[in-house]
Amino acid sequence: MNEYGVVIPAFNAATTISETLASVMAQTLKPRDIVIVDDGSTDDLAGVIATLDMPVRLIRQDNAGPGSATTRGMALLSTPFIATLDADDLWLPDKVERQLAHFASSPATSAVFCHLRTFRNDRPDDLGPEPVPGWSRSTMMIRREVATAIGQMTDPPGGRGEMIDWIARAREEGFMFVMMVDVLALRRIRPGSLSYGRDPQRDRGYLEVARLAMQRRARNKAAPT
Repeated sequence: MNEYGVVIPAFNAATTISETLASVMAQTLKPRDIVIVDDGSTDDLAGVIATLDMPVRLIRQDNAGPGSATTRGMALLSTPFIATLDADDLWLPDKVERQLAHFASSPATSAVFCHLRTFRNDRPDDLGPEPVPGWSRSTMMIRREVATAIGQMTDPPGGRGEMIDWIARAREEGFMFVMMVDVLALRRIRPGSLSYGRDPQRDRGYLEVARLAMQRRARNKAAPT
């Protein structure tokens, strides 16, 4: 079955959510379900979504971080595949179709990612010079049972690094994550977003992710064989 659902964690994304959802609905294979988890937004995100003629479920929670919001959204889906997307990024129209084709040709694959290019805020035609591997939420499609087995995405201090931690845990469990060479997603660069630029406070999350990984390795080495 090629049915899939989409999870979009969103925080103060009223100005970008319409474009993001339009890129989902423009897919050559349409989703069965779209869940947006409003992570404590203070803008009019809900009002913007209410004006859209799209099959969207909006869930609201107190601000807890994108990992928490993604985990909650995944738990609400029953489709065999789950695709995730940040609320300010875009998919190219054949992203899902190509990723599902990869799953069909490789039953051992647990999750599929793709390359992406960046663009400057409201200029989607002004793309960055080189595509890069997108080990990110906006490029991921995963089997639902694999996402469940990996467990909750943990939001580290500063709010950055939850996907790095989650992917590392998945690989340690032996799940096969594949990077497609196709450029199938666009990442928006805008001041004020969680991933924008270097920020010592936000970057603390990366240090915490590294610390947790070292702790897991130490436990694994100490465990009896």
